[in-house]
Amino acid sequence: MTTSLILIIISSALINNVVLSQFLGICSFLGVSKQMKASASLGVAVIFVITIASAVASLLYDYVLAPYGMSFMKTIVFILVIAALVQIVEMFLKKKSPAVYKSLGIYLPLITTNCAVLGVALTNVQSGFDFLQSVVAGFGTGVGFTLAIVLLAGIRSRIREEDLPAPLRGAPIVMIAAALMSIAFMGFSGLAL
Repeated sequence: MTTSLILIIISSALINNVVLSQFLGICSFLGVSKQMKASASLGVAVIFVITIASAVASLLYDYVLAPYGMSFMKTIVFILVIAALVQIVEMFLKKKSPAVYKSLGIYLPLITTNCAVLGVALTNVQSGFDFLQSVVAGFGTGVGFTLAIVLLAGIRSRIREEDLPAPLRGAPIVMIAAALMSIAFMGFSGLAL
């Protein structure tokens, strides 16, 4: 059992990285990765939201939606759960860490519509994961998102110091860096069993 959970974490974080392999959550990935602190803060928020959303979505699906024949409502229910969780995170950050709240700006509320969060909840249900597997997959996905956004923030901080040709400055070099990261993460596909 422990081995399968470890494989789920590795698969979620590295092999099927939500940003670099599945291309979900690109908006916040590219938008917030300008600063390391904001990237790490958003990553922690995403870990929290995806993990809790995966747990709540699993419970709701297994004990309410599926038994009562309302599986068709899963997308709407999961969106409501995610929206509520993001509001809780937003209120917490606004009260406890105003600087982080301000640095995240519009990207914190965008977690609500971040397709990565909804994608994980739906994928867990489609994969037939039980409660523990859903929580572990959610956590692994959040860790993978955090790893990707922090790596891109580090790359972007180095890029700012370089003298680049005018056509590559700004968004083009960031897209090239993200593409190269995606190619690098493809190397982890050999870890799948």
